[in-house]
Amino acid sequence: MNWSLLLVLVLLGAATVMFAMHRPRMDVVAVLMLALLPLTGVLSVADTLAGFADPNVVLIAALFVIGEALSRTGITYRLGDRIAGFAGTSTARLIVLLMVAVAALGAVMSSTGVVAIFIPVVLSICRRMGVSPRQLMMPLSMAALISGMLSLIATAPNLVVDAELARAGHGGFGFFTITPFGLIVLVLGIGYMLFARRWLAGPGAAEGTSPPGAPGSRGFAELIADYRLDDRDRRLRIARGSPLAGARLAEAALGSGVIVLAVERRGLLGRGGRIVPAEPGLALRRGDVLLVHLAHTLPGEDETWGRVGLERLPLAGSLLDERSRETGLAELMLAPASPLLGRTVAELGLDADAGVEVIGLRRGGRAVPGPLARERVGLGDTVLVLGPWPRVRRLGARGGSFVALELPGEAEQSAPAAHRAPAALTVLALMVAAMASGVVPNVVAALAACLLLGLLGCIDMASAYRSIHWPTLLVIVGMLPFATALKQTGGIELAVRGLLGAFGSAAPPVVLAVLFAATALIGLFISNTATAVLMAPVAIGLAEQLGASPAPFAMTVALAASTAFASPVASPVNTLVLGPGGYRFADFARVGAPFTLVVLLVAVLAVPWLLPFGG
Repeated sequence: MNWSLLLVLVLLGAATVMFAMHRPRMDVVAVLMLALLPLTGVLSVADTLAGFADPNVVLIAALFVIGEALSRTGITYRLGDRIAGFAGTSTARLIVLLMVAVAALGAVMSSTGVVAIFIPVVLSICRRMGVSPRQLMMPLSMAALISGMLSLIATAPNLVVDAELARAGHGGFGFFTITPFGLIVLVLGIGYMLFARRWLAGPGAAEGTSPPGAPGSRGFAELIADYRLDDRDRRLRIARGSPLAGARLAEAALGSGVIVLAVERRGLLGRGGRIVPAEPGLALRRGDVLLVHLAHTLPGEDETWGRVGLERLPLAGSLLDERSRETGLAELMLAPASPLLGRTVAELGLDADAGVEVIGLRRGGRAVPGPLARERVGLGDTVLVLGPWPRVRRLGARGGSFVALELPGEAEQSAPAAHRAPAALTVLALMVAAMASGVVPNVVAALAACLLLGLLGCIDMASAYRSIHWPTLLVIVGMLPFATALKQTGGIELAVRGLLGAFGSAAPPVVLAVLFAATALIGLFISNTATAVLMAPVAIGLAEQLGASPAPFAMTVALAASTAFASPVASPVNTLVLGPGGYRFADFARVGAPFTLVVLLVAVLAVPWLLPFGG
């Protein structure tokens, strides 16, 4: 062993210890290594910083943006709602549907983002069904990890391994090369969790907690109850002969205080249906169902509807709750020095200035009954406003007369571009098709998809920049130089010789098992991306020394890098569900370790079958 290699190993060991201790942050460790590696004399500054020019780093950043577009258009949340509807009261059916949906979404967007989106959805389902979060949070994290085995772009380690194959002069993986293995693991994972959920019995820490959002934040249900709005929702159908048929929504004379949240519209030949945003220029049709919220009670309400040809339909639940993806609520107070103190609700001008409607008023801790237009607002009074989420969010940035109180928990689940969902799905399908066919490089397909999503209004620039998880990118950039340094100092060759000396005479499947076990073990202590950076060159060098195709060895590393089931700190998705599920370290070890062995068997048996050692 030469001094240069020893110096690189000391830095690598220090980085590994800091990664395992989570002190300092992973991205800080990565930047520290970028600063120290050129000082060793092993790599030049250009070689150390080459990761910033790696196409896969740009590709991963683009995929974060695409995932955010799927969230902003409400696709992910609607999927969660559908899961709850199809599952009914069956916990087993819920686990199956949840794992399939999370794995499918994770195949095209960040698994960490998917879990973050689904945690409030799962908590809501748990409260509705009376199920302990302990039985659902671990299936959620397991499915997110398995999603990394379903497509080339599903997780950063796949791209790292693919890039290492290309750098070594071998053919890389196709978009769906890893998919058969992932599907096998997913089916086994679902069956395993249906059995293992009995080990997770008991109440979760999050059971019975407040609705999703910031800790302690009130949700729509609490606000609706506090302002006594639970009897103000209506479903009104435009009947035959109604003067509203053919009129634009802005021209519809529905009366003061009638707020149209959305319109239910039948599909062709009366089949199916869809929700249409309540835009002023929307042309109403006979048979449309108006989803209406009343700012105050209407005397002689049924007669009012009858005069404009509206039929009142049955309603279950709260429309405000159902439309919380697009329509927001917020509480406002008047600032102590506001010139609006003492003015009436109508004189506040919120409808004209901010584009929101005042639907509730509380004075002295009690809701004031409507109509509210002539009620005067004093110091300490709070008003509840309703409007599209972008406008509600802007209220928090308005200075001067108003003080915006904490937004409800549903603000974290809002879908401000919900009406762009079909466009987002179309762009996603085009991107996957381009990647699968190889017509253009993957990074070009992803960047083109980002541009299209922006042009179609599925995401804005501010949201795109916020969506990129910079620590993940820095970890990749910071660890890539180690692979180059280990090659130049003979570290990779040393590792390959060690494995060959210990297992070179064993059958190739045994070598795959050892490679898988080593990768999975390292992945328990450092990020799976860093693990792939270190182990991919070893796997390829091992294959070359054995005179075998590198594909099965590289695939084994990719599969093992996503097998982080046995520790809550092995992957961010496990860490995210730790609190809501009320889990301990032992829970992950008890459930995750046996399934890691299952995935090892899949790698040893299925990988050589589909990717033969002979190439």
